[in-house]
Amino acid sequence: MSRHVIGLVSDTHGLVRPQLFDALAGVERILHAGDVGPHDVLVELGAIAPVQAVRGNTDAPGQPWLADAIVTEVGGVRIHVSHGHELGSPTPAKLLAAYGEDVVVYGHTHRQLVARADDGRLVVNPGAAGPRRFELQPCVAKLVIEDGRADVELIALG
Repeated sequence: MSRHVIGLVSDTHGLVRPQLFDALAGVERILHAGDVGPHDVLVELGAIAPVQAVRGNTDAPGQPWLADAIVTEVGGVRIHVSHGHELGSPTPAKLLAAYGEDVVVYGHTHRQLVARADDGRLVVNPGAAGPRRFELQPCVAKLVIEDGRADVELIALG
């Protein structure tokens, strides 16, 4: 029986809220879905667990620590991370059509979302962890992979 817990973060826009440390305590790694802000954000998150991050539409070009996309496999589950802006206005249907992995993680909209497709694939937006915008509660998520199945827990940041 293998169990993996991965922190999902997006849209920090330069702000690492103190509540994020408790929310993601114990995760084995963090995947950041873009609009990171300065590199210091990734350094701070790295105090929790190793971090990989993608470039969002507000991130400056030429930052070597930001990828255009991350494709990885954890516990037999294939994961795709991108910001979502590359599809215009990202929706679960657009993301599932564009990417074939088992779990598709994105940001950009600042709205937390978990959707499971008929084929069992999962689409996750952990919400925006940074400055509060659009009357939305700041949020992150934990992706739990157990015995080849992925589930998500959304965690509001007070």
